[in-house]
Amino acid sequence: MIWRSREPRYDVASAISQGARDYQEDAITSDFLVGADAGFVVLADGMGGHAAGDVASKIVLTEVYSELKFQYADVDAFEVRAPEILRNIADHANERLRHHARQHPETAGMGATLVVPVMLENRLFWISIGDSPLFLYRNGVLTQINEDHSMAPQIDYLVKSGLMDAKAGANHPDRNCLISVLMGSKIARVDCPPKPMMLRVGDIVICASDGLQFLPDAQIERLLTKNRKKRSTEIAEVLLDEIKRLDDPDQDNLSFCVIKVNDASTADKSDRAPRVSKAVSRPRMLTTVVTDPQILPMVPPKPLPEPVDEAPALVLDNPTGGLAPTEAGTTAIDVGAKRVAVAK
Repeated sequence: MIWRSREPRYDVASAISQGARDYQEDAITSDFLVGADAGFVVLADGMGGHAAGDVASKIVLTEVYSELKFQYADVDAFEVRAPEILRNIADHANERLRHHARQHPETAGMGATLVVPVMLENRLFWISIGDSPLFLYRNGVLTQINEDHSMAPQIDYLVKSGLMDAKAGANHPDRNCLISVLMGSKIARVDCPPKPMMLRVGDIVICASDGLQFLPDAQIERLLTKNRKKRSTEIAEVLLDEIKRLDDPDQDNLSFCVIKVNDASTADKSDRAPRVSKAVSRPRMLTTVVTDPQILPMVPPKPLPEPVDEAPALVLDNPTGGLAPTEAGTTAIDVGAKRVAVAK
């Protein structure tokens, strides 16, 4: 029997469902040890069809988890360079995808989204690439705190600005077109704030694949408000049951992790001597972050907690029809059930 003098800092539960798909392309894992004041989640949503999307998500999850676990051995040293380390880890996973595709040409074109929330006491770092959402529920309000690297936010912005009809926007064929993803090539956009978000007692963080978004945000918010005092496992079951109740024939793979914050206290580190982690110099880690400033921009539907890199403005060809490419030129390619915007 484990004796606890207080509740664990984080109450964590993960869930996964194949939905209505023929195979599972999501991969998720979490690492929150009892008694520890830190933990993280790794979630990858694969694309590319059977024997490709599931391979991509597993490669990304395995590489990111192993590298992050290695770097995370000294959390104090990790925090000093957290954004840099997270970006390097994403680059490493992307490189592994490129290498695998070269060795196995039949998997060419596979890819995966990535979202990794990292918690250190009351501080939340994250990195995300793609359209997998990271939600924060606080004081009865649900907010997506990471960028959505698909065309959906841009299309919603055009509707809100009166440049596109609401019905046309809701049914736009490019809504799910990704503008950034791990595919072994250049990573167009990376959401990795330089400073952490401060967490509070009672916060609920949900890291999910886009399959959870078959439920509208308002519905997720209502479910969390009604069940916020329950344990994370019960909240996860409620969300899964609600998805099943939809009985949507197009339901995507679904995976998510619910993290309740029970303790937002911080340890006094004033007496500790600064430490430098030897882990950040691990030989096989990449050191260059590759970005493409000419990719399609992302206009967030809600204010982000930290500033993001600027991107060039979108040029419209037909406000009620398709979306024109940037000056550099882009095109959309189909990858399994998703579309990806790539530079010509």
